[in-house]
Formats: sequence, structure tokens, C-alpha cells
Amino acid sequence: MVDATVQVEMPRPQISEREARDVGGWPMLGLAVALILLAAAAVVLGVAAGGGAAVAAGIVVAVVLGLAGLVVAAGLTPVAPNEARVLQVLGRYAGTVRTDGLRWVNPITERRRVSTRIRNHETGHAKVNDLDGNPIEISAVVVWQVRDTARAVFEVDDFVEFVAFQTEAAVRHIAGSFPYDAADRTSLRDNADEITAQLSEELSLRVASAGVKIIESRITRLAYAPEIAQAMLRRQQAGAVVAARQRIVEGAVGMVHLALERLDEENVVELDEERKAAMVSNLLVVLCADRDAQPVVNTGTLYQ
Repeated sequence: MVDATVQVEMPRPQISEREARDVGGWPMLGLAVALILLAAAAVVLGVAAGGGAAVAAGIVVAVVLGLAGLVVAAGLTPVAPNEARVLQVLGRYAGTVRTDGLRWVNPITERRRVSTRIRNHETGHAKVNDLDGNPIEISAVVVWQVRDTARAVFEVDDFVEFVAFQTEAAVRHIAGSFPYDAADRTSLRDNADEITAQLSEELSLRVASAGVKIIESRITRLAYAPEIAQAMLRRQQAGAVVAARQRIVEGAVGMVHLALERLDEENVVELDEERKAAMVSNLLVVLCADRDAQPVVNTGTLYQ
């Protein structure tokens, strides 16, 4: 078996996912609402007390409380199931929030949404040359999932596009490393499980630096290119005819051998070498012919 898996040299990741500091969002939402209500109450009380100083003091307190409420509210972050929020503070990675629901984080953080759902990617129909140089068309579908959100965000520009390009490269490499059809070697058509296993292994090496896990990969289309499809079909048909003829000949020889042995054991008729040769010739013609043999009745002796 040919091992087509290559050791893809990808840069070693410089960052890994870690848990961010966050708290439940509902208590913080209550605090934000309370601060805003207190701000409104401060204005009302200042106006009710009368006098310019009281009103000014009430407005100042209301502004401070209102700003505090808005700052607290700015830290509220909803997280959907199978979704993560990657936090970044002033350009520095600050952790990942994976707990779903309403969460509260540092208000000054930049929060990027990253889906951790299972995804499918199907390549287009790629025309490549197999190991023997024959043009073929091949496509594959890959099931993948983001496992390390920090690597997915910071190690590559666009991890979805990265997976798409690396899948295309891996499919082309695998297709060019094996023949389309071969009886004595590992081939794309006859060894689908081995080929897809190597495809998954190579893809895992290619996308590991982006924090992506390959769950499964399958070849969905595999065929000769249209310009040689008819010629290859005729070659396959000829090979099938030769193989069938070989089986027929092997079976016919066995049947003739059995017939001669039975005739000899039961003393049905005594045959010399010339008669045996004639019988073998006739039986092989009957057993190996494409159509039914037309019988010829011999009214003379066996030597006529």
C-alpha cells in the first residue's frame, strides 16, 4: 500500500484557547437598570428640592449614575448554544466565553462571535491527473468543527476560507498520489475507505494550526474526465471480457478433466490418446463458445 500522507509543515500555534473571566448577566442587568432608575430619581429629587444648586447637584448625580449604568450594560453579552465569544482587550487576547445565556464581561473588551457548530464543506469538481497521468474529476465533502476558538481567530485570517483552501489542496494531492483503477495497487476506486482515511489524516495536519478538527471526509464524486471516459470504459470492458474468458477456460478445463476421470473410472468407453484429444477439443469448443454449439451427428466410427 502506498502512503500518500505528507507531513505538512505548518507554523506552530502561538496561542491557545483559555477561559475568560465572566459572570452571570442577569444580576448585572438588574444593576444597570437600578443605576439608570436612580439617575432619573436624582433629577426628580433635585427639581423637587427647588433652587438652582439642588437642581445642578441632581443633574450631576444623575449623569454619573446614568453613565455607570450604561457602562455596566455595555458588558452584557448574550451567548447562543454552540457558540463562543472571543474577548480581546486593547489588542490582547483575554479569553473565550463558551457558557451560553446572558453573560457579563469587561465592558471595554472587543467580543467576536465564533460558531462551534459542526459544519460541512463540499469541494467543487476538480480535474486532476491520477498517479498514472489519467485526467479524472474528483470532489469531496468534509465535516469539521472549531475546537480552539483562539487559534481560529488569531492564527489565520479567515478560518472558513482556510479550511476550504486546505481541503482543495488535500483532495488534489490524494488524487494525484493513487491510480484511478489498478488491480495490483491501492486505487481511488477500489480502496475508498483507505483513501478517505488518508484524506482525513492529511486534512487534520493541515488545519490543526487553525484550531479546527476534522470529523469525517468522504469522496463524493470520482470519474474519468469526459475526454477519456469512453476510451477507459472500453478498456475496462476489455479487461472484464478477458477476466471472464479466463474464468470460463479454467472452469472448462476442470470439467473436461473430471469427465475424462469419470469415464476412466466407470469404464464407459476406452479412449486412446487420439480419441481423448478429439474429445477434449470438442468439449472445450462447446464450453468456451459464445453461443450454443450446433451438434453434428457422426454416423461412422470415431475415426471418421
